Amino acid sequence: MSARQLAPLPPLARTRIRASSDAVITVDAVSKSYAARPVVDDVSFSVYRGEIFGLLGANGAGKTTVVECVQGLRRPDTGTLRVLGLDPIADRARLRRAIGSQLQESSLPDRLRAGEAVALFDRSHGRDALAHLDRWGLAEQATTSFADLSGGQRQRLFVVLALLNEPQVVFLDELTQGLDPAARRGVWQVIRAVRDAGATVVLVSHFAEEIETLCDRVAVMDHGRIVDSGSPREITDRHASLSTVSFSAPRAFDRRRLTRIHGVDRVEQEAGRITVFGTSPMIAPVCAATLDGESGPDDLHIQHPTLDDALVNMIGTNR
Repeated sequence: MSARQLAPLPPLARTRIRASSDAVITVDAVSKSYAARPVVDDVSFSVYRGEIFGLLGANGAGKTTVVECVQGLRRPDTGTLRVLGLDPIADRARLRRAIGSQLQESSLPDRLRAGEAVALFDRSHGRDALAHLDRWGLAEQATTSFADLSGGQRQRLFVVLALLNEPQVVFLDELTQGLDPAARRGVWQVIRAVRDAGATVVLVSHFAEEIETLCDRVAVMDHGRIVDSGSPREITDRHASLSTVSFSAPRAFDRRRLTRIHGVDRVEQEAGRITVFGTSPMIAPVCAATLDGESGPDDLHIQHPTLDDALVNMIGTNR
């Protein structure tokens, strides 16, 4: 993905959450079982217009089943669902015209060219396939077969196909699975562009970094249930470890003065290296306390807790 094709990633402007009357998706007490085994268990959440909403959890947590029920691809055993005011089962035909979807197991015939795929799926609208591809940085791949596209190019093509009907809500399920870090960041750029174009995005992922980077709000699922929801920062603050400041200190350094700083939880020292644990307000004064005149330690390291840390604490390491 070149700089000419897509501009650099802009800072993510967090969407201000509106009142419940502006919810475009409502999921209320939805459950789904297979062979008497609950896969989705009493799940409830809302998605608001103009936001990127994430479903985060390990593989097998029930995320895909939830979004399949929301799209009318599966019928829930219990509970109610509304998308843009429509019942996904009773109003399935109307709903399909208003949403776009990239499923977890999406694929195309190996020999089908990118431009041909767009023309095939967009037959009812009759627009120029090349224009669609160009918008998402794929114009040069119009005559490239699906088998010869890179992983990132394939995922962008699926986004193109999901947006052909100019949907109000777009579902993206494990869009970056199997991609290298550079390709993943390129697809993140596309996801932001989808939201900026006016669509509400539901992003399903087991990558905490992806959800933390992109989403305004997130629901964390484990064994079919939502175990917490909120903004990525709120969930991190509730479940992640403390921030740390670590540095090598001279032998005469008195670490006891660090314990008096607001926000410090504890101070540990090992082999001449001091690590201070605490909440974010302690970071600046702790760093200031390391200064000796105008200089300080050249190996000072600050680490903030992440959503991935919170996820490990919430559902364990078996992900």
